[in-house]
Amino acid sequence: MRIALFEPEIAGNVGAVMRLGACLGAAIDLIEPLGFPWDDRRVRRAAMDYIDHVSVTRHASFAAFQETLGQSRLVLFSTKTDQNAYTFAYQADDVLLFGKESAGVPPGVVAAAHERVRLPMRAEVRSLNLATSAALALGEALRQTGGLPLG
Repeated sequence: MRIALFEPEIAGNVGAVMRLGACLGAAIDLIEPLGFPWDDRRVRRAAMDYIDHVSVTRHASFAAFQETLGQSRLVLFSTKTDQNAYTFAYQADDVLLFGKESAGVPPGVVAAAHERVRLPMRAEVRSLNLATSAALALGEALRQTGGLPLG
């Protein structure tokens, strides 16, 4: 299972998602452009010493990222769908895609996704933090597919 971040803007979120990937065994795909310099100290601070335990691949564009999908499904997490992320049936090789913090993903990326799901939340709030969303999504996907670490 992989987590893909489309043009992430906040270094601390990327670091937190990298730490999540290290802890739960998921590779991380970063689709550029990033909204911060890659060597931003906030990435390393958020990832801490876990940074050496996660596979991170940077892609120059969404098209370059798509070339790495093979037969994997691209599952887009969005506030603009009714499909519940907790009733959706994940597959072990799914790629969980999250949009940029300020704007999500453009229509072309939405169209390229095989599936769209939504993390349910109270109606009076807009959205969860990117790293929190990734943690909830990855945890559920790994639980369903038997991929949670046993340690």
